[in-house]
Amino acid sequence: MVEPNNNNHHHHHQVVEIAAMETEVHRVAPPPRRSTLNKLKRRLKETFFPDDPLRQFSGQTCKVKLVLASQYIFPILEWGPRYNLKLLKSDIVSGLTIASLAIPQGISYAKLANLPPIVGLYSSFVPPLIYAVLGSSRDLAVGPVSIASLIMGSMLRQEVSPSKDPILFLQLAFSSTFFAGLFQSSLGFLRLGFIIDFLSKATLIGFMAGAAIIVSLQQLKSLLGIKNFTKKMGIVPVLSSVFHNTDE
Repeated sequence: MVEPNNNNHHHHHQVVEIAAMETEVHRVAPPPRRSTLNKLKRRLKETFFPDDPLRQFSGQTCKVKLVLASQYIFPILEWGPRYNLKLLKSDIVSGLTIASLAIPQGISYAKLANLPPIVGLYSSFVPPLIYAVLGSSRDLAVGPVSIASLIMGSMLRQEVSPSKDPILFLQLAFSSTFFAGLFQSSLGFLRLGFIIDFLSKATLIGFMAGAAIIVSLQQLKSLLGIKNFTKKMGIVPVLSSVFHNTDE
């Protein structure tokens, strides 16, 4: 004698029950209509102020507003009071580690730009100090980069000889870095960082790869000891300069 499958019967009963239940309809309210101007304003706000820095100021007293504003401009005022010995110990270790890398790097980058080595040392020491007061990221290397040093050196060498007129060369280097700094500060002040989103990844990778090739090709001058090396930075003039000076 076979017993009826009780489980199956129970399942069938459940299905009937669910079908009997009335389906409730919840109407979703359409989003409120916004004018084109409103949409544009919202879009611009999201582009220029994605972190909405002014939100923290609403409803505060004048004194609190002043403190918040100074902390926003100088983040050191925010983390400085919480600084302790444990952090100092870690900072000393990381400082010594980076100094061992930054000192020779600074000297060699100054050589790439045809500037005295001491300028390279200052450029790897002063920017991190300023950044510590004004910057917001703890994990960041601040200082000169190879491609910028190289481009500046070759650009100025077309106008002035670093060996014949070193003082004018140095002054021109200072003026160009000053204006580059001014330009970067104004980009930060006007919140134009979003421009980088329009550069495709391929462009950036291509630029970095090109920079690496240019830097390594420029080193051929010192590596092979060529005196009359080309002042241009393109691949063709550099390689032709290498093969024309084979006797050296």
